[in-house]
Amino acid sequence: MAKKEKLFVIPLGGLGEIGKNMTVIQYGEDIVVLDAGLAFPDDDMFGIDLVIPDMSYLIENRDKVRAVVITHGHEDHIGSLAYLLNEINVPVYATRLVCGLIEGKLKENRISNYSLNEVKHGDEVEIGCMKVGFIHTNHSIPDASAIYFKTPVGTVVHTGDFKIDLTPVDDQLMDIHKFADLGRRGVLLLMSDSTNAERPGYTESEKTVGQAFLREFSQAKGRIILATFASNISRIQQAVNTAVLYKRKVAVLGRSMVNNVQIATELGYLDIPEGVLIEADELNRYPADQVLILTTGSQGEPMAGLSRMAFNNHRSVSIMPGDTVIISATPIPGNEMGVSRTIDNLMKLGAHVVAGRDKKIHVSGHGSQEELKIMLGLIKPKYFIPVHGEYRMLKKHGEMAVEMGVDKAHILIGDNGQIFEFTGRSGQKTGRVNAGRVFVDGLGVGDVGNIVIRDRQQLAMEGVVIVVMTLTKGTSHALAGPDIVSRGFVYVRDSEALLAEAHERVAAVLERCEAGNIREWAVIKSQVRDTLSRYLFEKTRRRPMILPIIMEV
Repeated sequence: MAKKEKLFVIPLGGLGEIGKNMTVIQYGEDIVVLDAGLAFPDDDMFGIDLVIPDMSYLIENRDKVRAVVITHGHEDHIGSLAYLLNEINVPVYATRLVCGLIEGKLKENRISNYSLNEVKHGDEVEIGCMKVGFIHTNHSIPDASAIYFKTPVGTVVHTGDFKIDLTPVDDQLMDIHKFADLGRRGVLLLMSDSTNAERPGYTESEKTVGQAFLREFSQAKGRIILATFASNISRIQQAVNTAVLYKRKVAVLGRSMVNNVQIATELGYLDIPEGVLIEADELNRYPADQVLILTTGSQGEPMAGLSRMAFNNHRSVSIMPGDTVIISATPIPGNEMGVSRTIDNLMKLGAHVVAGRDKKIHVSGHGSQEELKIMLGLIKPKYFIPVHGEYRMLKKHGEMAVEMGVDKAHILIGDNGQIFEFTGRSGQKTGRVNAGRVFVDGLGVGDVGNIVIRDRQQLAMEGVVIVVMTLTKGTSHALAGPDIVSRGFVYVRDSEALLAEAHERVAAVLERCEAGNIREWAVIKSQVRDTLSRYLFEKTRRRPMILPIIMEV
């Protein structure tokens, strides 16, 4: 009798953090990848454009990877797919809108050879030894799915990002019956969204935002500028509906916003009456009270549309007194300062800014505690892994699972790279695989690591001092220099005495090297760096990066 394989669930992103979601479902020789997302860089990741999961485990096991399945179309779930498909060409399964958004991303990243397979909610596809099914859920973007995996050792359910919205904008209710049916048949493992695990009660319906838009549009006397996530198609639909009601034309600004509106409209997920949309260069043809501008930048991103307007460097829109700016989003942790800065500058320019939870112009797309309990009650899993959240959120979700009857010993809380191992009768944490952050900087993927980031942080905080020396070939005799150049360390005109003394210290080092017949550049550079570092710290209590440069004649 053949030995039965074990099921491995390996999160490569999304545990202990918000963003870059990616999970490996592996049984025997078959791997299915669930989601391929990205995260945006922290403020101290200077120059970094995007952060994606470490995919080395998948690349090492490329022969076993059978497919990628996607829960929904947000960046933190599809943003790194192009980088994965560049390494491993496998089929991708997703619902219609998600396929449209993915196709746009792949074209943008010049990925030409790919296989996108459109599925409908209720479909079940066979991938390797697993049957993979898609269940309709509610989120802040249409066509969101929970995904289940029927494996030889049992059924695994991943909720994706979800909330239970009884009045969704598209009138498509979550398929509660399918979750209940899976629960009745028996579920080995549930992985569930933990984003709002600390929030009591229920998350408000997306339709409450439409009511807030009605209130703000009725009070606005001039232009309305509305910033939200470009992928929040339901929010955009409500904004357009309200604009039509108040006879406003709609201009869409920001590359990602323009792309998503175009894709969603073509696929039938956005209904915009003919003649409502106008181009940016047509804005001045209409009175201020007949214009709505939809833009990106709700998170204070420096290059996004709203931030450019706030700092008065947007090519199409200048903020004027009388403008109403609606920020229909809450800041992602880490973005609070950027959002506050943007709001301050908008107000200085005379805009009336509508932002904050109390204004009801944003609701979360994630379920709160009571919805998470409903999911646990429907599925009744044998094992539970809270996912999609920082550690405190995962911990809280685990505690709620105990309240809902899950055996405390069967609640497995881990982090990225942890291997969760299952048989039909057991579940446990075992080893680890490589997992972490890969930085995307321009066209470079992974060529900037933690050491480079640390150097950039030092340059930003302390500056750089460059020491240029010309030595006689084969000796340490100085023909010219040392010349000392400061950038971001001290203002040269105010620090002539400091730099003159630094010059003398370096010259003394070169004299000692010459007297000791030291010719190795590495040794000379090291002695210059150490001497200058000690002196500058003694005088300024700062540690600039010191770069000795030797030229030989």
